[in-house]
Amino acid sequence: MTPPTSRTWARRGHTPAIRVRGRSQRRFSIAALTCYKPGERSRLIFRPKRHPDHKNGGRRSFTWTDYRDLLIAAHRQLGAPLVLIWDNLNVHRDARLRTFIASCDWIVSFQLPPYAPDLNPVEGIWSLVRRAGQNNIAFTDPDHLMCVLRRTLRATQYRSDVIDGCLGATGLTFTTPRPKAQ
Repeated sequence: MTPPTSRTWARRGHTPAIRVRGRSQRRFSIAALTCYKPGERSRLIFRPKRHPDHKNGGRRSFTWTDYRDLLIAAHRQLGAPLVLIWDNLNVHRDARLRTFIASCDWIVSFQLPPYAPDLNPVEGIWSLVRRAGQNNIAFTDPDHLMCVLRRTLRATQYRSDVIDGCLGATGLTFTTPRPKAQ
């Protein structure tokens, strides 16, 4: 519930420091897929997860099974094979998730370079969520935070031009290999 600020000011040469009380306890995680298919509208598929046992040492992030379930749901929703372009999050490199991906003939997976957020369209989505949905809001409780996040992500789902813009910001384009005539 750390509040992001959209604007601040300071004298030239003096970087402003904004103090916020409290610590993040990682009660929520959100995983998202941006889905692109030439000739169809772009889609955003996301899954929020609440971590109820975050204070008792429970896991504070998505597990490989959560990502597996997200991929299965995306495959069902899209009705087409998936081409994944993963960043290097440790769960994305988990051997069990890699085994699952290798066992599915409807998934092709590629790994981004070690640190390349500028090539990941989902980073653009997170930037938009922080700027459009969370800026200058003091959340009253975790449920208020989750409500605002869901509302912002749902609004983004209906804006395929915004999702396309996140792909365009990476500099990546659609390329479809065409079979060569023999």
